[in-house]
Amino acid sequence: MSAVATADAVPAGRVRRAARWLWRRPIVLAGLILIGSMVVLALASPIFATHDPIRLNPTQRLKPPSAEHWFGTDQLGRDVYSRVVYGSQISLLVGFSVAFLSTVLGLAIGLVTGFVRKLDAVIMRIMDGLMAIPSILLAIALISLSKSSVENVIIAITIPEVPRMVRLVRSVVLTLREQLFVDAAVSLGAGLPRILALHIMPNTIAPLIVQATYVCASAIIIEAILSFLGAGTPPDIPSWGNIMAEGRTYVMIAFWILLFPGIFLTLVVLGVNLLGDGLRDTLDPRLRRSARNL
Repeated sequence: MSAVATADAVPAGRVRRAARWLWRRPIVLAGLILIGSMVVLALASPIFATHDPIRLNPTQRLKPPSAEHWFGTDQLGRDVYSRVVYGSQISLLVGFSVAFLSTVLGLAIGLVTGFVRKLDAVIMRIMDGLMAIPSILLAIALISLSKSSVENVIIAITIPEVPRMVRLVRSVVLTLREQLFVDAAVSLGAGLPRILALHIMPNTIAPLIVQATYVCASAIIIEAILSFLGAGTPPDIPSWGNIMAEGRTYVMIAFWILLFPGIFLTLVVLGVNLLGDGLRDTLDPRLRRSARNL
């Protein structure tokens, strides 16, 4: 067999193994399908949208779903379907950004806090103080101190999520720092950055990935709540929370304004939660052993 054929066979074999792995885990597959569909919808919004999402047309206000307006129109005559499609960009951007930022910050702070005893008490009291404040109230307070924008929404949602990541990483580090392989690394003269990067951090990745999925789902919901309350993204930017907030006054005569963004919000959160549950069952060795014993 030639070298080219061997090189082609390796990726093909990996694809087949990945496909078999997903087929044996229908929960993960269902979550990936839902999230993948929403990502495609968000990235290709100009293609999927049928109208300009911000174009006003008062003569078509509060029209029910039809062949021209698939999800009907709102109180200003804007196409609800196109606004829902473009709103997926905001929800996914906020969810993925908050999950990434909170994971990176939580990992960095948790590693140092769990391994350096002198910093543990001080930093964890700060984290406990942040966790004592409800996430919604803290996010509203932070946004009220600055102008309404997507970036500020991401920052306001990330700050309350960081302490949860820190506590997760710290709990793993507290267990690992007493292990023999860490003592061996210290006796061989390894510095703190090397110990954290090579010996401690790899063991925190699996629980962090699972937790990041739940943070993503929580961030999407909080963004919708903030926008619904008028403290989230600016009204001129279509988001699922803004659409539902603007349509709540007309719910008795135009229920579709709330129905369709609510369905899309439910589907994306369901997909993220399914993915998180599947990854938890896959990455947690205790759950794997329990499943084999059934």
